[in-house]
Amino acid sequence: MNRNCFSGAVSMGEISRSYCHCGIKVLSLASGYPKICLCGNPSAQLNINNRIKSQVNCFISHGESELYCEAVVGLKAACENGYPFHSYETVLNYETAYNQNCHLSLYRDQYEFTGGAHGSTIRASDTWNLSTGKRLCLSQLFSCGKDYKAFLIAKIREQADKNMEQDPSIYFEEYKTLICDNFNENNFHLSPRGLSIYYQQYEIAPYATGIVTFTIPYRKLGWQPSC
Repeated sequence: MNRNCFSGAVSMGEISRSYCHCGIKVLSLASGYPKICLCGNPSAQLNINNRIKSQVNCFISHGESELYCEAVVGLKAACENGYPFHSYETVLNYETAYNQNCHLSLYRDQYEFTGGAHGSTIRASDTWNLSTGKRLCLSQLFSCGKDYKAFLIAKIREQADKNMEQDPSIYFEEYKTLICDNFNENNFHLSPRGLSIYYQQYEIAPYATGIVTFTIPYRKLGWQPSC
């Protein structure tokens, strides 16, 4: 076991910017993002930090181009029609879901408010082997030939059924079908308790429920993070 890669040291950077049109703020942009330090493994450290940097740069580019242009159009429409304009907002925040046993899982929530009753949030994630500096895909957590998708959907439905017994309004009525139809094997991260699979807003539940996460214990997977 490479003790130098047992876990990563995580520090946070911040970006906060405002954008105006004709002296009026139309967009605010902010991000809190991690910087990973892996003593003794500069190659893995560079791979992880470069990907995070690319993600943050894409976020900024989207804000400064598409979202800014949409905000300006929204401002002009508000002025022309005599109704209030509410400044657009976008925020990208990262969370460290798992950082031990030579594995690092990060997820990031990108929030956007473009007027209306409320904003929207999209989640994405990356899981890394800290020894190799390579990202893991979901299939690598299971033995070759295992129908892991069917296995996970069955476990998720079991949890969802129990949740519905406690709160019948937590998911849409057709949640069992939606769990299967909207299963995305990119939407996972590790956690201390097990493998977490998540669904985006509105995929299986109303807005009030938010992003839905189901966690399957490692003992049920037959796999657990290790060096």
